[in-house]
Amino acid sequence: GVRAIFCEKPIATTLADAGRMVDRCGQSGVLLAINHNRRFNMAFRQLRDRMVGLILQGAFDEGEAIPSVRSVSADYQINHLTVSKAYQALVDEGLVEKRRGLGMFVVEGAREKILTAEREVFLTQELPRLFQRIKQLGISEQDLIAYLAAEEAKQ
Repeated sequence: GVRAIFCEKPIATTLADAGRMVDRCGQSGVLLAINHNRRFNMAFRQLRDRMVGLILQGAFDEGEAIPSVRSVSADYQINHLTVSKAYQALVDEGLVEKRRGLGMFVVEGAREKILTAEREVFLTQELPRLFQRIKQLGISEQDLIAYLAAEEAKQ
């Protein structure tokens, strides 16, 4: 069988898809090496994730313009090409659209698309890891329920 995969290009168009690929390789005992730093550099991912978070929180309503590449570049002191790539990722994911001469706008259904994708990532990747950690730490179901109830009461 395959023992290793070396990828020199992005392996997926979304972070969720990439996460599933990484998890599958891990489950199969296959070493996955990715050597493509430019598209998924830290600033790019952070900005993309920040914009997704803002859309999810409702900071930008559907149909509303997001800040221009130039203003984000100046405000956060990020290279304008990095901002452009992050914005292009949002376009590729169908979350924003370019309107020539007007800027970038959040598309209808973007928030629901993000919620669906984030729930999928949580349920298929984050929650299983959380369950493993709970088991590893020996936290009982009763302790977990009590903790969750106390946290809920705080809010």
